[in-house]
Amino acid sequence: MENNKKEVGHKLLARLGKTRLRPGGKKATEWLFKQAGFTPQSQVLEIACNMGTTSIEIAKRFNCHIIGIDMDKMALEKAKQNVIQNNVSELVEIKQADASKLPFDDNSFDIVINEAMLTMYADKAKAHLLKEYFRVLKPGGKLLTHDMMLLNTENPQYILEQIYLAINVNAQPMSHDGWINLFSSAGFSDIKTSHAPMTLLSPTGMIIDEGFFGALKIFRNALHKQNRQQFFNMLNRFRKNKKYLNYIAVCSVKPKE
Repeated sequence: MENNKKEVGHKLLARLGKTRLRPGGKKATEWLFKQAGFTPQSQVLEIACNMGTTSIEIAKRFNCHIIGIDMDKMALEKAKQNVIQNNVSELVEIKQADASKLPFDDNSFDIVINEAMLTMYADKAKAHLLKEYFRVLKPGGKLLTHDMMLLNTENPQYILEQIYLAINVNAQPMSHDGWINLFSSAGFSDIKTSHAPMTLLSPTGMIIDEGFFGALKIFRNALHKQNRQQFFNMLNRFRKNKKYLNYIAVCSVKPKE
């Protein structure tokens, strides 16, 4: 694959003002929320919380305690600021932690949510991460995930190259059956899915995720000379290859003992 030093896609979009950095945007996250059954008593862990957008929304809407973790120090600082600004400091705790070695006891959480992260790992690493998620979930607890999905697996290498050239990350999305088998092999049951075209960079998706003026701000920032080439390269590559890619949202359950 071509090697370059361009900015990673999600960091570029965050710098332009995008707050939802997920392939299916608000639509996919809302589907996950409906599956979760949050209550004020729910103990929730968000892995790869980035700027805290989803953690804050869960706290505000469902009044439950949530821990958001990430490894990106800059994103964590922004998340901590966002928590304070949204007056949810009593419900949301932001901390740095490694998803492959979660610093939590077995059977600690009712719900684990992890969006737009598993795609970024090779299949063996995905399986290891899922073992950790499974470990910290309580029996009967739910794992909520949201990633990219391959629609056409005849030439997956070409699709992976196009994704890399768009976002400068070696993403490894799977087919629908591939994702189902991955969760099943990790021990999860009652696996439910929802998938549809990616909304991350579509004009309609931008407006749904960020509001009209938020979307306008992002496109205005994208037009700046230092951003223009990379942003429109990303936009055009995803547009040209949309027939090969969907987002997929998955709700799976740790069986009760």
